[in-house]
Amino acid sequence: MHCWRAAQLDATSSLPAVNRDEEIERRRLSFGPVAALYDSVRPSYPEPAVRWMLGDTPVRVADLGAGTGIFSRVLARVGHDVVAVEPDEGMRSALLAHHPGFEVLEGSGEAIPLPDGSVDAVTAAQSFHWFDNPAAHAEIARVLRPGGHLCPLWNVRDESVEWVAELGRVAGLEDGTRHPEHESPAIELGPQFGPAGRALFEHATTLTRDQLLPLVQSRSQYIIATDAEKAELEARISQIADALPEAIELPYVTTAFRAARL
Repeated sequence: MHCWRAAQLDATSSLPAVNRDEEIERRRLSFGPVAALYDSVRPSYPEPAVRWMLGDTPVRVADLGAGTGIFSRVLARVGHDVVAVEPDEGMRSALLAHHPGFEVLEGSGEAIPLPDGSVDAVTAAQSFHWFDNPAAHAEIARVLRPGGHLCPLWNVRDESVEWVAELGRVAGLEDGTRHPEHESPAIELGPQFGPAGRALFEHATTLTRDQLLPLVQSRSQYIIATDAEKAELEARISQIADALPEAIELPYVTTAFRAARL
């Protein structure tokens, strides 16, 4: 099992394998009901990361697990030809509501509705850890042209900032990512791909303290929690927010990877 997906199972490690897989599926398809909230509070991605992964020449890109299109919009803004692939109907609807001209397809990392060798690159922003590997590796390699690139990336909270680290501890926001200073994550992409390069890009998003709770409410951990668990979490996040100024900067490090299809 891929190291990123394995991290998703930490909270369900006592369950039988079939139940763990069902839990992963439930969590990765849990975002549709909060699609509007997700789109309003989740951070975007820095354009330099796109240029590092894909270069400056426009290419055809399949953006897997596109969600509400946060990263698809960055790809299009830089000039790439994007097809957004997303399994959740609610997320696809939110994407199309804001960007009716986008090409949006129902699909997943394990079942991409595109012909063989039809794209120059495959991206997966904040979604690669949900894929079932190695099935997704083979499917991604199938749709990539020879020499094309697989480019997963994550926005990782910069927990070198004390209140950000406390937010992560209180909210239990572990989602398969780590702060780059804590470890150097290795990406295993299977025999279809060469070694993965890695680059880091610092950026920040500006929030009001009232947006801190909605940010947590957009995470799968909160969405699937019981009412009692939600109430406890809301109280603890409110305590953190009360100690912050009205306008806050939430720092991130975008960790980007790039591997060529062999």
